Amino acid sequence: MWDFKIGQALGLMLKTLPFVLFRLAVYFGVALAYVLMTGVGAGVGWGVGGLGDEGFRAASTFWGGVIGFGIVGAIIYILREYLLYMVKAGHIAVLVELMDGKPLPPGRGQIEHASTVVKARFAQASVLFGVDQLIKGVLRAIAGLARGIFRLLPIPGARQFLRLVEMFLRIAVGFIDEVILAYCIRTRSDNAWASSRDALVLYGQNAKPMLKNAAWLALIVYGLSFLVFLVMLAPAALVAYLIPGGWSATGVIVALLFAWSVKVAVLEPFAITCMMQAYFKAIEGQQPDPEWEAKLDGMSAKFRKLKLRATQTPTDDDTQGAEVAQ
Repeated sequence: MWDFKIGQALGLMLKTLPFVLFRLAVYFGVALAYVLMTGVGAGVGWGVGGLGDEGFRAASTFWGGVIGFGIVGAIIYILREYLLYMVKAGHIAVLVELMDGKPLPPGRGQIEHASTVVKARFAQASVLFGVDQLIKGVLRAIAGLARGIFRLLPIPGARQFLRLVEMFLRIAVGFIDEVILAYCIRTRSDNAWASSRDALVLYGQNAKPMLKNAAWLALIVYGLSFLVFLVMLAPAALVAYLIPGGWSATGVIVALLFAWSVKVAVLEPFAITCMMQAYFKAIEGQQPDPEWEAKLDGMSAKFRKLKLRATQTPTDDDTQGAEVAQ
């Protein structure tokens, strides 16, 4: 059915509990910032709305909330490299070491240890971000190949089915790119670009089982996320009541934010742990196939950029990591 062990994945998550709590603190903090700034913006808008009639007040409250929400969104966008570098890649690093049977320091020592491991593989956040963006681009190309195959199948209602396939493939890419980063960390290569290239070729060779596992995990993660959303509706309704001039959709938005924070803090690392199990099992004993490398070379400009970076000197990475992802 699937190639990962849920019990083992949960055990690994428990062993990295300090990192899970760190992720919860970060992402709940982000969700709380969204809620607070939206509330502040709505409050300011409500106050400004006192200068006009009820319609003007409702509009100014709404746009005040939107502006507050947008400010936090802009800040998170700016900090996305840091979140990837310190939070996601750090957690992957300690999970990889646990899967390889290596001991980890207790408590917050895990976070410091993870930072050291990540810095050893990726000198700067911009390098990791650049690698990650190229990986996502190549994975989208592989997903496009799978999408093209589905288009050729004579299936009744193929258009609707294809939309579902495309939605799933987008979700699958979100799980798999961090598994590729896990390969880079596990191989301890001093050339992250070259190890990413090899990892992507190995993924292409095993795309069918990997997509199968991603499908199961997408169902599990999004099913659990929906349950979390339902649980969050009650406290979210209270928050919505406290926001000045709150409108009916506020509670749903707040519940979505907190469900999102649980998803990225707990459910996604669980899914990535499962995908790491499946990936490392699938590629065991394999070498990158030159035919698959040539295929990726022909279908993805991002892969060609990745290969180019793999041949350049490591010192260039420090200044060109983010630039190459453009």
